[in-house]
Amino acid sequence: MAMNKAIEVIQPSASAPVSRITRAASDEQLRESWLRTKGSRSEETRRAYERNADAFLAFVGRPLAALTIEDVQDFAESLEVSYALDSRRQILASVKSLLTYGQQTGYLAFNVGRAVTLPQAEDTLAQRILDEEFIIRMIALEPNDRNKLLLRLMYASAGRVSEVVRLKWAHLQDGLDGGGLVTLYGKGGKTRAVKIPVRLWGDLSKIRGADDAPVFPSRKQNTAREGHLSTVQAWRIVRAAATRVDADKKASPHWMRHSHASHALDRDAPITVIQDTLGHADTTTTRRYAKHRKSVSSSDWLVIS
Repeated sequence: MAMNKAIEVIQPSASAPVSRITRAASDEQLRESWLRTKGSRSEETRRAYERNADAFLAFVGRPLAALTIEDVQDFAESLEVSYALDSRRQILASVKSLLTYGQQTGYLAFNVGRAVTLPQAEDTLAQRILDEEFIIRMIALEPNDRNKLLLRLMYASAGRVSEVVRLKWAHLQDGLDGGGLVTLYGKGGKTRAVKIPVRLWGDLSKIRGADDAPVFPSRKQNTAREGHLSTVQAWRIVRAAATRVDADKKASPHWMRHSHASHALDRDAPITVIQDTLGHADTTTTRRYAKHRKSVSSSDWLVIS
């Protein structure tokens, strides 16, 4: 099967060749054109694409048009020395995206990346879901008022860290039943509105600033982020909050998002509502959380325990 796929990549298509639809006249120009298509992603994601592509181009050391399947395979194998499986998947996905873009725009005659498959990732979602008591203690033990509100809003909104740290007060509005509404602008350029619980909304309202002011300001003076807390600092805040509860727990902001989805499912929230809140394109991604709910299992019906 792998050999057939490789042959499919290098054999000319029976249909008409792809028209050239890019002005790129060099690999560097193609790289820049490709990166511009990632403009709707977060700045952190775009930098990751750029970093991964540059690592690949430095490794192969020759023009994209001259690459072979073996070049991509050699690069993939070189990653095994220094990178964990998830990181290798991310790096190779970036490389495959660049090469696919090159062929689709007519810059490259062939897509040699198509023959190289991504390493199969272990599903570790269950390990990244914090129980409700753990999150309650994370929030309770946080000594800083701003950081405490950050933890609460991350969990309540299930927002991605990049979405939450760039919030301005204009993104928070009064909602129904005494609560609030936060507008999150996220992955893929999609916007969604999420309800804020009454108590959290009340605490946020007490410190509300001007519409164009950041909800979570940085203590450092910066122009690049317009005064907003950085995603790196938000990671540190979550990590520190988790280690106050358990010194060995290496939680990240995304764990708050995972936990929101899992806990909502446990309390019988419709999966379509959770999908809408998390901003998933379809329920396939959201249903992963259902797979990891283990309050009921066939082991409950066994006699021997």
